[in-house]
Amino acid sequence: MRPPKRPIQAVSTWVRRQPPKVKAFLAVVSGMVALVLLRAVVHDHDNLFVAAEAVHAIGISVLIYKLMKERTCAGLSLKSQELTAIFLAVRLYCSFVMEYDIHTILDMTTLATTSWVIYMIRFKLRSSYMEDKDNFALYYVVGPCAILALLIHPSTSHHIVNRIAWAFCVYLEAVSVLPQLRVMQNTKIVEPFTAHYVFALGVARFLSCAHWVLQVLDTRGHLLVALGYGLWPSMVLISEIVQTFILADFCYYYVKSVFGGQLVLRLPSGVV
Repeated sequence: MRPPKRPIQAVSTWVRRQPPKVKAFLAVVSGMVALVLLRAVVHDHDNLFVAAEAVHAIGISVLIYKLMKERTCAGLSLKSQELTAIFLAVRLYCSFVMEYDIHTILDMTTLATTSWVIYMIRFKLRSSYMEDKDNFALYYVVGPCAILALLIHPSTSHHIVNRIAWAFCVYLEAVSVLPQLRVMQNTKIVEPFTAHYVFALGVARFLSCAHWVLQVLDTRGHLLVALGYGLWPSMVLISEIVQTFILADFCYYYVKSVFGGQLVLRLPSGVV
């Protein structure tokens, strides 16, 4: 006689058997429920953005631990780290010339650690870098982001170059994780430290998205007006939502793997 399934396993099995449209609907409903809970628990929603940066920093710390302890960068995407460094550098420039606050300090710290990770992959641990798996062409994301920034950017009083740079880093951040997802799709097996890092990115993206959505709700849409006119305010929200949904499927399989007691995450075909 087969032992009864745990509730989580039963729910996971049921969700996995549903068609894509039902899964998308369940993801939207889950996201809305999470937003309602965050709105009730977190009174100052600016803290969500700081929390997002803190979770991202934790993810980077896990990555650094992996590189220092295991002395291997297998499974990591150098291209994702380079895209992250690019949008952080551009965002830092925008922070210095447009608005200097606590987020600037957080970005400086994250850029420094990301640069160290890039150095380790490129030079110290090059022999373990899976270059053949890290085959996502960067011009697929950098080019469209640059063109989109030229067409749709803030309508503030800042210099046009600064406004375009601001839009570019927003768009690039939304898709910077795609090369890492491609590496994991190519390998199918994700070792624990890399899985923890990508999951931390997913949580950080959700918190950042929740921050923007709740800010819009709290101000009854006035925040969108403060960001300017035209398509730019909507594009900011869309970029945050895109970041969240890009990682949503991976986070689902990560949680399922953790609750199932699996140390190594195995991804089915077509997950990311």
